[in-house]
Amino acid sequence: MPRFERGGGIEGPVIERLSGSGFTVDGGVYEALLLTPRLAQAWTPAALAELTIEALEPVLAIEPAPEFLILGTGKTYRPAPRALIEALEGRGIGIEVMDSRAAARTWGLLRGEQRWIAAAIMPFGQV
Repeated sequence: MPRFERGGGIEGPVIERLSGSGFTVDGGVYEALLLTPRLAQAWTPAALAELTIEALEPVLAIEPAPEFLILGTGKTYRPAPRALIEALEGRGIGIEVMDSRAAARTWGLLRGEQRWIAAAIMPFGQV
């Protein structure tokens, strides 16, 4: 199982490890999660095709607004719903979509650069 090391400059939640049961963040294990530079919380996402901006409010409501949202779509990459992309763009928030393992790695890299971002990472088995 991949393990990640906390870099010296990373503040806030860091994904430490990936396993079959989910993501380990600061000692807690999450099947799916929402992340901001200040918090990690469990998430029960709808199917990707039904994902709405309202489901992402806990991470989008941070101040200042995140530069963009990393969306992990499960075991494989799948495109985000067009309505979600448009709703995020309407708020001036970009979106980067990738499979959940890549999203976990990207979170650590960008937070190491002190980027002000948010993430919504679906479970590996999500379809």
